Amino acid sequence: MTKEMRNVQVAELANCSRCNTVFVKGVRDICQNCYKEEEKAFDIVYRFLRQRKNREATMVEIVKATGVEEELIIKFIKENRLRTSEFPKLAYPCERCGTHIVTGKLCESCTKEIRNDLERHEEIEKIAEANLNNEKKKSAIYYNFENK
Repeated sequence: MTKEMRNVQVAELANCSRCNTVFVKGVRDICQNCYKEEEKAFDIVYRFLRQRKNREATMVEIVKATGVEEELIIKFIKENRLRTSEFPKLAYPCERCGTHIVTGKLCESCTKEIRNDLERHEEIEKIAEANLNNEKKKSAIYYNFENK
């Protein structure tokens, strides 16, 4: 293999996650046409929210007024293109239970529940390990009988 052949990078083909068109994958997981559509949708939503009267609009109100899908608006929030700190009523659903949240992926309740489950699991692991160690100690005892 020549030096030139080693330096050639093979482009990765992928299906667009929105329209399923085959495209050369780069930084994004969507094709150029869908990217342009998303940018137009972002501009529509952002222009709507920048108006003083709309800054406290809810997700439902934004979808109704702009015609942009809720999933796409949530994507903009998760990419930090729309900041919930600037738009206080702009909430999206927790990925576990659906409760409206303004930061992260999980609500406080789900986070606590998962944390508690992990702590319980760790306790169970410790108990199981202690039991295993006790069994090993019992099996490692040797008895020595002397004949007199």
